[in-house]
Amino acid sequence: MLVLPVPGGGLVNWSPSGPPRPGPPGAPPTSRIAYAAVHVVVDALADEPGTIDWDTTLAFREHLWACGLGVAEAMDTAQRGMGLDWATTRELVTRTGAIAGGRRWCAGVGTDQLPAGPATPASIVDAWREQLDLVGGAGAVPVVMASWALAAAATGPDDYHAAYGKLLSEASRPVLLHWLGEQFDPALAGYWGHQDVRAAARELAALCAEHAGTVAGVKVSVLDADVETEFRRALPAGVACYTGDDFHYPELIAGDERGHSEALLGIFDPIAPVAAAALGRLDNGDLAGFHTLLDPTVPLAREIFRAPTRHYKTGVVFLAYLNGHQEHFRMLAGSESARTITHLATLLRLADAAGVLADPEVAVARMRPLLQAAGVA
Repeated sequence: MLVLPVPGGGLVNWSPSGPPRPGPPGAPPTSRIAYAAVHVVVDALADEPGTIDWDTTLAFREHLWACGLGVAEAMDTAQRGMGLDWATTRELVTRTGAIAGGRRWCAGVGTDQLPAGPATPASIVDAWREQLDLVGGAGAVPVVMASWALAAAATGPDDYHAAYGKLLSEASRPVLLHWLGEQFDPALAGYWGHQDVRAAARELAALCAEHAGTVAGVKVSVLDADVETEFRRALPAGVACYTGDDFHYPELIAGDERGHSEALLGIFDPIAPVAAAALGRLDNGDLAGFHTLLDPTVPLAREIFRAPTRHYKTGVVFLAYLNGHQEHFRMLAGSESARTITHLATLLRLADAAGVLADPEVAVARMRPLLQAAGVA
């Protein structure tokens, strides 16, 4: 039993009582494409801050593949641009490529190697191109990420069309585009040249239509199921929508009579076995079983990704620690301190209720020193 702090103040006695975690099917799903945006593990004993524990980091990718999910590498879940610098990102992509062995994976293509300060459109495209060559050469599906440099330099939609158009017209392989809403990153407010999210969606759909031969899909992370559904229906044939909506993913993946979203989700990192088992149910035509497994994870996801949403990585790494995938709860740039002990205690309770804990007793034992450090008796 643990004594846990609860929102609003106060303490409660708590013991795990949730359902056991389902065993994943192992084989990749056939009815949906599913990637888990994956975190990195720091070496907590290294002399230099920001040192990556490569063995543990790569072992977690093996865990995701063993569940049957694809790996979405070097994206915002890996603290890209929020502690993970370009040199380390480059090594991360190379190392993951070396162990992928033909298994499904994609990787982020950004512009974070650019020096600080204003950038020209030409330098932004060149930066994307450099990373596109690295990611493609490593064997991953490239995911062209939203660029801070372009967000700062663009004055309207035409600037986005020009920059993306230049890159996509020269690309030698299909790519995914990544639309990360300002909830995840305030620096990307007004991306695509519009503050209104529906106007931005129309702009992006038009860009996809112009380059439908190169754009294989778009990851949408705006936490608005209606906007994503409208956008999905506006995409040209052959361009898939990948949900990045960590609030509404079961309904968006299930879809409707007019289509569905594939998945590229940060929440799939901590709930991988449950997500994989749910997708296995969907493969078998068991929609009710899919929702029975996946719907209980939504309260957990909503707590992990609650505002300020950009701190969701803290909850992702916390659950990896509770589930035995790493021996400590430390993060790049000290981001383990971005959330309160009350938030972490809430995640523990919700993870138990959703059947996400690999071994509840191990999770309890690992939570206890965190509570003691926070002064909870």
